[in-house]
Amino acid sequence: MAFASFDSKSSNAPVSEINMVPLIDVMLVLLVIFIVTAPLLSHSVKLDLPKASAQVMSAQAEKINLSIDANGVRYWNGAALSREEAAARFMAEGQKTTQPEIHLRADKTVPYGAVAETLADAAKAGLSKIGFVTDPAPVPTAMPATAQGKQTP
Repeated sequence: MAFASFDSKSSNAPVSEINMVPLIDVMLVLLVIFIVTAPLLSHSVKLDLPKASAQVMSAQAEKINLSIDANGVRYWNGAALSREEAAARFMAEGQKTTQPEIHLRADKTVPYGAVAETLADAAKAGLSKIGFVTDPAPVPTAMPATAQGKQTP
């Protein structure tokens, strides 16, 4: 298995043997890497942990329905009140340990200023769980024949 030869007759012929030395070197390097890293992957400390049971506290957040009609009148769970009364109630709710969820329903014709004032009053009280409630848009039940790709004669 000679790789170099001084014979000029076969010097132009390609070598048809695979050089295995680099492949063996790579395999040995990978084996060393796996031997070194394997103990690091299974490193764990044996502990005898204490047993304890705890009850999950499931404090349900109160839900407040705040509505603003087209005239800008605010309703707290269906009862009409002024902006100052709403701000005072926001302050009282902000002092509680669990924040209530505020579901804000505003008429689409109400001036934006009334909605912005209400949001500002809630933010001053420290309330952050505010959601806007809307009605879903109606979904068409059947599409016309031209919209389905069919042409009418």
